[in-house]
Amino acid sequence: MPVPSILLEVIATTLSDAQTAARAGADRIELVTGLAEGGLTPSIGLIEAVARAVPIPVNVIVRPHSRGFVYTAEELAILERDTQAAVAAGASGIVFGALNAHGDIDAAALARIVEAAGGKPITFHRAFDVSRDLNAAFETLLKTPAVTSVLTSGGHPSALDGRDTIARLARRAAGQGCEVLAGAGLTVDSIGDFVRATGVRERGESWGPVDARLVAKVRATLDAAAGAAR
Repeated sequence: MPVPSILLEVIATTLSDAQTAARAGADRIELVTGLAEGGLTPSIGLIEAVARAVPIPVNVIVRPHSRGFVYTAEELAILERDTQAAVAAGASGIVFGALNAHGDIDAAALARIVEAAGGKPITFHRAFDVSRDLNAAFETLLKTPAVTSVLTSGGHPSALDGRDTIARLARRAAGQGCEVLAGAGLTVDSIGDFVRATGVRERGESWGPVDARLVAKVRATLDAAAGAAR
């Protein structure tokens, strides 16, 4: 049976980053600004420029600040407008995450962003990792068809430390229309063994300024890992 290739998503903060990643073998861009703050909503001008310039999907984060993932009504209204504007500017999908005061997935906020995205797929970002119960949070996300991927390091600072949790989540997600997107803390040398051990089919990468040689090396490593599983 053919084994699907492993999707490589690269985080870009500039037009040049996105173009470099696309040329070097990335399958998808996650467009952000404020990478030192964990990624914030990029400008409309940047979204438009990147969406026009690269031939691969561009997912856009909507995150107004880095002060946490519990949003006020006013902040959620801003997030809705940012989502609509990002889609109008050419975003292929939206990257979003919100928790309620108890540390659970804010299902009501998620539903509003799903509606604002107008049918575009949603990646739930690493707000997931700081939810109080990863299993319960994942079940909530699996019940939301628009959520097609969940970015996680398995509740740890590094995905290497969260390997067992990520593998379990990937097994739970199988056949559910939602992929586990592993991110944070993986190196080029560790990626191959990691994807073989966990079974993840999507992999997120962030290096700051995008290095074409590094992207190409990761691409080759992921392709080799997928080939070894055949």
